[in-house]
Amino acid sequence: GALTTLPLLILAQPTWEGVTHEFIEIAGICLVFACMVGRMWSILYVGSKKNVELVTTGPYSMMRNPLYFFSCTGAVGVGLMYGSLLVALGLGLVAYAVFSVTAAKEADFLGSKFGPSYEAYSRRTPHFWPNPALYNDEHEVYFSPKALRRTLLDATLFLAIFPAIELLEYLHVNGTLPILMHVL
Repeated sequence: GALTTLPLLILAQPTWEGVTHEFIEIAGICLVFACMVGRMWSILYVGSKKNVELVTTGPYSMMRNPLYFFSCTGAVGVGLMYGSLLVALGLGLVAYAVFSVTAAKEADFLGSKFGPSYEAYSRRTPHFWPNPALYNDEHEVYFSPKALRRTLLDATLFLAIFPAIELLEYLHVNGTLPILMHVL
């Protein structure tokens, strides 16, 4: 899907212009930063414990899949950085679909590994959308520096897309790349 969509986006230009376009881009950058911070926060809790123990504190107390939630947030942010509400919605839906399948497989694994503990956690904790009222925390969190580094690099890729999008805009404005269509 990405291989067929990317050329279309390269030859397309967002409909929004001026201040509206800039506002949409800034909103996208904010969502990408939220993605980066959220993914790092989540990995601090689960890093070296993943699949070894059931993590139910920090972001995992509000939702079962914070890494996936924040990745979807980043996907929407990338679409907004492009300047398109439609692209943001599309990227968000595709990311959600992919992560929902992955989360279902993880839930099956965790259910078989942790049994009643996971079932109780699953009943009280939303699958994907956070419920801040459920937040609870530990006094100390021991994390994996390696997992944090890897997550920081992964999350930085979301932000690294912005200069490419700006270059694309520049190539459209100066006529180097044709504009075959506009996207909302």
